[in-house]
Amino acid sequence: MGRYRVLLVVAVGLVLVVGMLWALQRRLVYFPDRDRPAPPPGVGEIALATDDGMRLTAWLVGPSTSDTAVLVAPGNAGNRLDRLPLARDLADTGLAVLLLDYRGYGGNPGDPSETGLAHDARAAWNHLTERFDRIVLYGESLGAAVVTRLATEVPERPHGLVLRSPFASLAAVGRAHYPFLPVKTLLRDRFPVAERVRAVTAPTVVVYGTADAVVPPAQSREVADAAPNLVGVVAVDGADHNDAVLGSGSVVVDAVRRLLPG
Repeated sequence: MGRYRVLLVVAVGLVLVVGMLWALQRRLVYFPDRDRPAPPPGVGEIALATDDGMRLTAWLVGPSTSDTAVLVAPGNAGNRLDRLPLARDLADTGLAVLLLDYRGYGGNPGDPSETGLAHDARAAWNHLTERFDRIVLYGESLGAAVVTRLATEVPERPHGLVLRSPFASLAAVGRAHYPFLPVKTLLRDRFPVAERVRAVTAPTVVVYGTADAVVPPAQSREVADAAPNLVGVVAVDGADHNDAVLGSGSVVVDAVRRLLPG
């Protein structure tokens, strides 16, 4: 009888743990900085209207006279202020840059989810298509999943796609960190990047660090292998997921410029 009681306690404990993970899982996926940063000098603040009724604030950096814009979809943490160095580096080459903050990030209303982030990216795309002839999509980690989906859904394909540290799917990266949990069964948000990128016809560049401890490098290579119009893979030797060399500077700027004429 004692053994059965122990088994029952263990079973109940597992059910409670799984239930908590189901209820709280988005807190393990999204880490927003909810503060609204003030735009620095020379940075324009713009409003984006999503098709599900959200009003988001984003930043536009660089020359408004450019015919090319880069839509930067961030990873799962921080806010647009953290991506300002990347935007300035891209703007220095003559490109306009839209720094997107998802719902729940950077003072924006709402809470993030896979469907919500898709609405947010589409709102940014709609804004840019009214002003620029060419748009390059740049996605960082989770943002790579967001822009990959966007590239499959917009009627006019983007001029190019840069995926920085992409994972194969949220389930795949979850299994890498929590191999003892039924991650695929529990997940509400899926972000199947390797599957969706197969439908992307735009020229694609994948950038990743060979020492990435967050997204296994093999998953970034899997995404690259699945891209039908892959024009380049940049493996930064010894770089981890959040190293500065992958956040801004020549490696990522060159990846974007590779997709543009001249």
